[in-house]
Amino acid sequence: MDEKKAEITRQFIAAIPHAAAMSMRLDHLGDGVAEISMPYDPRFVGDPQTGVIHGGAVSSLMDTCGGAAVMCHPDAPAGTATLDLRIDYMRAATPGQRITARAECYHVTRTVAFVRATATDEDRHRPVASAAGAFMVERPAETET
Repeated sequence: MDEKKAEITRQFIAAIPHAAAMSMRLDHLGDGVAEISMPYDPRFVGDPQTGVIHGGAVSSLMDTCGGAAVMCHPDAPAGTATLDLRIDYMRAATPGQRITARAECYHVTRTVAFVRATATDEDRHRPVASAAGAFMVERPAETET
């Protein structure tokens, strides 16, 4: 993987305020693949009776991970923004467990990148959620000569 792209992606994730507030950790970057996790945090509980993390926190994790996958894809420039993200929640994440998102950017056009992602808790065999997304691809302005 291009180390310059990896460093830009790391810096971008570190600069996102919600990623810091949610203690997101960049666990892996590859060519078009990213893995980001976050610890269980009572501040993000959606149901106080069960202690289950709110779906919005899972959504934020998957969105951030999808953007990172686009940014480190060999055919995509560094900048991106979410255009569309569809998330299917399959089960509640187990209270107290770290949640990990893994995203793969599987296709890049001139203006749009397409991503698939899954989120799991510490039981990696049973997904918490899956997502499909489209992200804007920022290209540098072409200069006239």
